[in-house]
Amino acid sequence: MDGLPLWLLAVIFVAAAVVVWVAGVQLSRTTDVLDARLGIGSALGGLVVLAIATNLPEIAITVSAAISGNISVAVGNILGGIALQTVVLVILDVFGRRAPGARPLTYRAASLVLVVEAVMVVAILTVVMAGTQLPADALFGRLTADVVLIAVLWVAALVLVRRASVALPWQATGAAPTSTPGPRRRRRRPEPPHASMSTAKAWLVFTIAALATLGAGVALERSGDAAADVLGMSGLLFGATFLALATSLPEISTGLQAVKQGDDDLAVSDIFGGNAFLPVLFLVATLITGRAVLPDAGAADIYLTALGALLTLVYVVGLIFRPTRRVLGMGVDSLVVLVLYVIGIVGLFAIAGSG
Repeated sequence: MDGLPLWLLAVIFVAAAVVVWVAGVQLSRTTDVLDARLGIGSALGGLVVLAIATNLPEIAITVSAAISGNISVAVGNILGGIALQTVVLVILDVFGRRAPGARPLTYRAASLVLVVEAVMVVAILTVVMAGTQLPADALFGRLTADVVLIAVLWVAALVLVRRASVALPWQATGAAPTSTPGPRRRRRRPEPPHASMSTAKAWLVFTIAALATLGAGVALERSGDAAADVLGMSGLLFGATFLALATSLPEISTGLQAVKQGDDDLAVSDIFGGNAFLPVLFLVATLITGRAVLPDAGAADIYLTALGALLTLVYVVGLIFRPTRRVLGMGVDSLVVLVLYVIGIVGLFAIAGSG
């Protein structure tokens, strides 16, 4: 796509983003049906399917970028995507209200399980930052210790969340007021409105939507990379902003649907679950390229990782203290996240400009 004019690259990019949005909605709906029909939502495998389904664009972009040798786009998309997908919770807080006087999102999504998920995201991002300091030749076969540890932590996070959703060693004195009913409901959703779809049809639609998302993800990466060259933007900067926004569309559509159906804690869980899964893609990129990915990370990569961890920790505090006030149409924690993200992106441009 390098020889195409900018306007045509923009059309391809927008069209691919539309496909990602439409396919994301279908992935969400069919995952709901399969969840309720097969009961996978309450099992470890359900968490894996959900994380992979909503991050198919990132998977496609990572594989495509690794094959083409433009790994900086994939790194920027993964790390920038974590920060931006955390900001998706701000969108859900503002636009996902079911009543004019509804409390903020973190007040309604009262669950220590969500705190466990968020803490595991921060733990994985800590390993990412540590991995950037390892020597580039520390390869064992086609893998490095950092990406293996990230994958192990992700599996451990799934196990911990599964155990936490069953029972936590805390004394409970009753459900929090106006919160989503207990953790069991969060992992085992009621039959969705579109549950009349047969299981075979749900699998068919899911597969078609997944393939469409993968194809659109490749188109996003190729057209976006070519457009970034024309505009003079670095691959990391483009991946962390425009590309990350386009690939976050499935999370936005899925989250809005979950909040409107009353699954507030599920909407938050999907974001944290997806953010914990994204760094696992560094293992995929390392296998494809045959070289260490994280040791090649620059200052902007580490900066984005720290930003994602900081935004996640703000929501950890929000889930614990459960703010009741809305400021500018959102909870105080969401406002803090939005302000920090805007400041963070300004800082990212400053880092990219000085590099």
